Amino acid sequence: MGVMPINKLLIQMALPMVASMLVQALYNIVDSAFVARVNDNALTAVSMAFPVQNLMIAVGVGTGVGVNALLSRNLGEKNYESANLAAKNGLFLALMSYVVFALLGIFGSRLFFQAQIENEQVITYGVQYTMTVTVLSFGSFLVIMSERLLQSTGLTIYTMFTQLTGAIINVILDPIMIFGLFGFPRLEVLGAALATVTGQIVGMLLAIYLNVKKNKEIDIHMGGFRPHLPTIRVIYSVGLPSIIMQSISSVMVFGMNKICMRYLSALAVNVFGIYFKLQSFIFMPVFGLNNGMVPIIAYNYGARNKKRILETIRLSVCIAVGIMLVGLLIFQFFTPQLLGIFDASEETMKIGIPALRIISLSFMFAGYCIILGSVFQALGNGVYSLINSVARQMLVILPVAYFFARFWKPEALWWSFPIAEIVSVILSTLMLMWIYKGKIAPLGERA
Repeated sequence: MGVMPINKLLIQMALPMVASMLVQALYNIVDSAFVARVNDNALTAVSMAFPVQNLMIAVGVGTGVGVNALLSRNLGEKNYESANLAAKNGLFLALMSYVVFALLGIFGSRLFFQAQIENEQVITYGVQYTMTVTVLSFGSFLVIMSERLLQSTGLTIYTMFTQLTGAIINVILDPIMIFGLFGFPRLEVLGAALATVTGQIVGMLLAIYLNVKKNKEIDIHMGGFRPHLPTIRVIYSVGLPSIIMQSISSVMVFGMNKICMRYLSALAVNVFGIYFKLQSFIFMPVFGLNNGMVPIIAYNYGARNKKRILETIRLSVCIAVGIMLVGLLIFQFFTPQLLGIFDASEETMKIGIPALRIISLSFMFAGYCIILGSVFQALGNGVYSLINSVARQMLVILPVAYFFARFWKPEALWWSFPIAEIVSVILSTLMLMWIYKGKIAPLGERA
């Protein structure tokens, strides 16, 4: 972390995560592609359930970000006792998060769908899917946290194994459980949910095993464990802004679904859901790059190595922008083929082709903003990322989409995404200047 050349270290840290997240994105696409072949209502239900899944991921990943930053900083300072404390409390918080979402799934799933739509088949499908992925979400929370522990100590290659294992199991089980192959009962949307949680649980078991057997820098044996409130406060001081920031995305998707239903149609909700599945194939590699970058920056901040921090930021931004430009070209020139993956009807194509081309213009700016957001978190200033996310999604995307849909023309609502990303670029740059002056510039230069 402190001596290897940054270009080599970043590739070594990030490449396994990029590869595994590409597979993760692929199985998300496959999941929805199979569901779309049940009927349009099935795809609508899964699309409308996305905010709930995104909220779970926000809590899991946000808590992991706090643990990751604290643990890496402790290791950089050679404080192994505090590093172990961070790891154990991280696992405890993952379990507590599961309990909360299991209860929300049991008591709130039907209310969530009834607040959005009156179609009884969509509600039934949605409740089946949401109830399953929340009540059995312990695999999701624990695999996320266990992977963050591996990343914090530089063992990113193992996270590739855990994610690949879960993804492959999901892809194999999807058609079997959805359509009832090989004597298995046809479960349709419920089958998609069961395939998802099965992959997560197997990935969790593998990730825990790898931490116990291969991760020699930390000890996660929980015998005699008691929650340590000072450690939990530090974890959430970094992680809570990340949780809120990603949770806002759930609110934004919920709001966009409502706007689409009111001013366009249920098919527009499907298009928006398809977009989120497809864009994950572009964004996931950048998030994988982030996961490799954050421990490097946090470690070298703990070691007061200004040169390596700046070099990591520059290289990460360049790679992220390159990835997003490739994604932009794919979305612009292969839009019909992308929608065809989901068995899109002629009417869905009519709505979806211009929608995907307009939204993807935001890719030009998104890579830069994503990297800087993670830099802020790695340096303990996650609130900067929170402010940026609130401004982009709540103060720009939803109001602009509503204004365009109501006062101009409904299909113009998609322009809210590139407009919001331009605002985000401006805010991210200003915040980087502030954090450089306050935290990076005072660090000593080291060779």
